[in-house]
Amino acid sequence: MSKLYTRRQLIEQRQIWRAEGKKVVFTNGCYDILHPGHIRTLERARSLGDVLILALNTDASVQRIKGPARPFFDEQSRAALALHLEAVAAVTLFDEDTPRELIASILPDVLVKGADWSHFVAGREEVEAAGGVVHTLPMEPGFSTTNIAERVLAKLKAAKPPLLVP
Repeated sequence: MSKLYTRRQLIEQRQIWRAEGKKVVFTNGCYDILHPGHIRTLERARSLGDVLILALNTDASVQRIKGPARPFFDEQSRAALALHLEAVAAVTLFDEDTPRELIASILPDVLVKGADWSHFVAGREEVEAAGGVVHTLPMEPGFSTTNIAERVLAKLKAAKPPLLVP
């Protein structure tokens, strides 16, 4: 069963997993519209180790990165949804623009990001210096939160307004 951890709790749990010899995988993102591309990426990330940590940007962090219209779902809703994913063992929230400090405090064995971030993977230096590896996974064709949101808005604008009945 997945669990929502504070940063402190996650650091303590990481020590337990290390003592148990478990290979810890870490990934992060906004995940403000969970879609099949996210699910497949998380499943691939989980296959790289024994435990997958998913760090979610807080609402404030998402707004700084994506703009005032995002996230579509608040951080507690996004965390609750992520906790139901079979591939995810641990969920935590981070408020910084990147998870570098969180990654440095956990030092996962494997750090995973989507290939769209291959130009910059926050925490890469820290993980590799500690003997860990970094993987960038290919994006799932046809799945992008931004593109999904744009398609939904376009369909709403194209739809005729409902008739109002007095």
